[in-house]
Amino acid sequence: MMIPHRLKSARKKAKLTQEKLGVLAGIDESTARSRVSQYESGTYSPNFDTMCHFARVLNVPECYFYIIDDAFAEDVVVLYEAFKAAKD
Repeated sequence: MMIPHRLKSARKKAKLTQEKLGVLAGIDESTARSRVSQYESGTYSPNFDTMCHFARVLNVPECYFYIIDDAFAEDVVVLYEAFKAAKD
């Protein structure tokens, strides 16, 4: 159940509401909050394409949501941020 935990954590770190995240990721405004809520609670699992949209909005690599080890996942985010900064 990495996806629900990581999605919520990354959303809160980005200071986005469930509705705002959903809308920015391309989910219809009328269902954005409830869909993100269902993904964060583990009621439903988003497909990989949806997770890619969330990753783009939340500025994390797609793999962040699928790594089992929490410490390693955080290390990947740090590496990703450094890589992006070096590219700019």
